[in-house]
Amino acid sequence: MRLKTLFKSSGVCTDRCSGADNGGLLVNPSLLPGRGKAITFLKSLTFSACAASLAIASVSAKARQPVFIPPPPLPAPERLAAPDAPNILLVLNDDVGFGAASTFGGPIPTPAYDALAQEGLRFNQFNTTAMCSPTRAALLTGRNPHRVNMGTITNFAINEPGYTSIIPKEAATIGQVLRDAGYSTAWFGKNHITPEWDQTAAGPFDRWPTGLGFDYFYGFMSGATDQWAPDLVENTVPVEPKRGPDYILDKDLADHLIDWVRQQHAAAPDKPFFAYLATGTAHEPHQAPADWIARFRGRFDQGWDKVREETFARQKNAGIIPANAILTPRPAGIPAWETLSSDQKRLAARMMEVHAAQRAYFDAQFGRVVAALKESGEWDNTLVVYIDGDNGASGEGGVDGHVTGGLNKPSGSLQYMMSHLEELGGPRSSENFPVGWAWAMDTPFQYFKQVASHLGGVRDGLVISWPKHITDRGGLRTQFSYVTDIAPTLYEAAGIQAPEAVGGVRQMPLDGLSLLYTLASPTAPTRHRSQYFEMLGNRSFYKDGWMASTIPPRLPWENKEVPPADQWTWALYNLNVDYSQSKDLSASHPEKLRELQQGFAEAARQNGFRLVDLRPVQRTNPELKPFLSNGRSTFTFHRSDRLISQYAFPDVKNRNWSLQVSVTAGARSNGTIVAQGGYPQGWALYILNGAPTFVYADQPAPVVRIAASTPLPPGEHLLALNVVADGPQTGGAATVTLTVDGVAAGSGRLPATVPRAFYHDWVGIGRDIQVPLLPDLQAPFTFDGDMGPVSVTLK
Repeated sequence: MRLKTLFKSSGVCTDRCSGADNGGLLVNPSLLPGRGKAITFLKSLTFSACAASLAIASVSAKARQPVFIPPPPLPAPERLAAPDAPNILLVLNDDVGFGAASTFGGPIPTPAYDALAQEGLRFNQFNTTAMCSPTRAALLTGRNPHRVNMGTITNFAINEPGYTSIIPKEAATIGQVLRDAGYSTAWFGKNHITPEWDQTAAGPFDRWPTGLGFDYFYGFMSGATDQWAPDLVENTVPVEPKRGPDYILDKDLADHLIDWVRQQHAAAPDKPFFAYLATGTAHEPHQAPADWIARFRGRFDQGWDKVREETFARQKNAGIIPANAILTPRPAGIPAWETLSSDQKRLAARMMEVHAAQRAYFDAQFGRVVAALKESGEWDNTLVVYIDGDNGASGEGGVDGHVTGGLNKPSGSLQYMMSHLEELGGPRSSENFPVGWAWAMDTPFQYFKQVASHLGGVRDGLVISWPKHITDRGGLRTQFSYVTDIAPTLYEAAGIQAPEAVGGVRQMPLDGLSLLYTLASPTAPTRHRSQYFEMLGNRSFYKDGWMASTIPPRLPWENKEVPPADQWTWALYNLNVDYSQSKDLSASHPEKLRELQQGFAEAARQNGFRLVDLRPVQRTNPELKPFLSNGRSTFTFHRSDRLISQYAFPDVKNRNWSLQVSVTAGARSNGTIVAQGGYPQGWALYILNGAPTFVYADQPAPVVRIAASTPLPPGEHLLALNVVADGPQTGGAATVTLTVDGVAAGSGRLPATVPRAFYHDWVGIGRDIQVPLLPDLQAPFTFDGDMGPVSVTLK
């Protein structure tokens, strides 16, 4: 230490001996007082001390260094479902009546559905809500539709409790619950429970399928879509369907489901899946491959009265309905088949052929899904719940049916519809059959879709198959059940309880009751003892086999005023002895009628809604909904391969508006500048052989074509449209002026305009992927020149 102190005080050494933190010395020989041996000695002494110091430091550091112990692997996500929890396939068809499929005695052959019923159980007292969105919301949440604000379809949403279309966070879906329990989840097909104003690129996306608990979504957002040119979304992004003559949506949905299941199983073979397949079949437009339509040629020439009688006989012979069931008579407003003219019969029969082909074609696609599951070895422990309709068959086609879509009327004369007879079911068709066929597809009940007061509007076929657990294969279950019963059924099968909280949000209780008790006991007493129904004022209340029902003062296709809902007439039925709701007992049992009327009033109070006296057309007013476009008058859109939601685009119906865009084009240029909707209702600004051309379709009115008289000279040009409505009336006429570089290039009249809805959901800028308005154009008909932004101004 004295040597170290001496050297440090003279500057000969420092403490900075590299790596020595315990007193080592670094000697500076040039500062020593002398040379030669003394220096050599001191160097040797100093460097030896440093070396020793370094060695000591190294040993000390190693002694202090912790031993590395590898951490345990990250834990796998906790699986709440039972170890042997089943895979689950939930299937929901659209606008299919109880008496349509052969599985329930109907005239449409459905061998795959038949086979499922032979392996499982048929339920002949299963009920839905009478329209699309309410059934789907009740199905996915297990709560009554008004409790989750889906008292009617999203298109009719209004700012009233029970009708806003905003599913509360307190009502988690099957997707959310099963995903949290360890399931893979996917949704294929129809959505129709996302509020319209949320359906833009700006979201929010928490009420889209991927925000409602589904890992994957491939389908369409609205209530209906074209089978040949569907408005598709993948997760939250619009996508184009595949092109080609063999493309059709139902096959595409089955392909995607099969592929998803295979990929899920390959990645995690021990992880159960929940797949929800919600086809658009058989909602309008009725469309099917031509060879499938040909299979039904002549099969319905006998008419709806006879088909209904034949179905009723098959239902009784098969034991699907009780032996004492009565075939209810034809409601007023539906003509007898024999009163139709020969052309009316020919047209109506063809429309039914198309409907049957569509339903049968989907059955074949369902059969492919089943085959894939069997091939995978997953079938025995796959629970299939197959609901054949979200309400009764649709009577919205009216007395004659239509070929131009049901949202925009008139639908066209008989002569007009007959001129399109050979197109029915094809890529340029959009028909719905006459109400007589809806009534026949709802055999043996009265009425049809929208009429929640009667079984024809709410009774649908249900088949449950679970090979590993069902022993009474091919059996029939007669317990009363409701669409809210499906969610608790799936939870019980998965071995879980409905959670008290999801995502930190306390949950409202389920309204439904599990149906698993029926699997082992065909005679078990019904557990779902009471249920209210309400749709657009049509309402009823069921309790212990009795049902009180209002009589509909207006049928779905009728446009007439109705009295206030509290003044409607009621009827009373004892379904314990009257399966088809055929005998009104209100006069002989007034006290029972009052009891059930009070039951409905109490159910409305408990479920948080009141009756709203607004007609459907009034409920579609966009000013009553919080669209992002409300209050704006100018909009700018850029060319994109991504489609624009109709809800992000300005509403140009029934008003004055203008558009302008710069293009670089020439005499041989072709393509789409902007297109909204598609045939049979839509408009577009095209460049056709160099000529700017405005096309407007509002079938059955003739397609209007306003074009510049000469092609554009090569170079940049400013195109402008100005549309001036004749007046404020809905669907009224308008005048259109087309200008090029500020000079009038063409003008014309629109004898009528689209009053309520364009045919497709999307708007294309620079491309048109939907059904082009002119038959000689092929989607996507992309513009082959350059273009600037499209500016639209509402006036």
